[in-house]
Amino acid sequence: MLVTRWAVTALRVFLVVLFGILVVFQTLSLPGQFAHMAQESPEQAYLRWPLTAVTVFWVLCVQVVVVATWKLLTLVKNDRIFSPASLVWVDVIVWAVAAAWVVLVAVFLYVGFRADDPGVPFLLLLLSTGVAVLGLLMVVLRALLRQATTLRTDMEAVI
Repeated sequence: MLVTRWAVTALRVFLVVLFGILVVFQTLSLPGQFAHMAQESPEQAYLRWPLTAVTVFWVLCVQVVVVATWKLLTLVKNDRIFSPASLVWVDVIVWAVAAAWVVLVAVFLYVGFRADDPGVPFLLLLLSTGVAVLGLLMVVLRALLRQATTLRTDMEAVI
């Protein structure tokens, strides 16, 4: 139990740091980067706001996953991870990953049909595949959590 307490505490520290970095990216870095891009390449200035919106949305999806992970860590700390409340937070993670994936596939299709060089479409294909694997992995883990929750509920009923 001591190892779990230390792991939960360390993970929470890193989640706070990650969330702070994501806020800086979301509010300063990404909008500034795309404003600079529009200034340096006027022929691509029309992409400034769509790219800003898409990337800020992706950062928001990651922030949702960070918050849901924090909530799950609270349930682990309180030994309530095998409860219906945990399934809600895993669902939040699954939906955030799914939303990010849908937008990523839309960007992949947009870029893929307009690209002259296959490098960026292949990178987007790799990212789309990776996010799909992550989302499906979360679905499988959710099913395992549901089974474990049912088993624990049954065991508590017997005892």
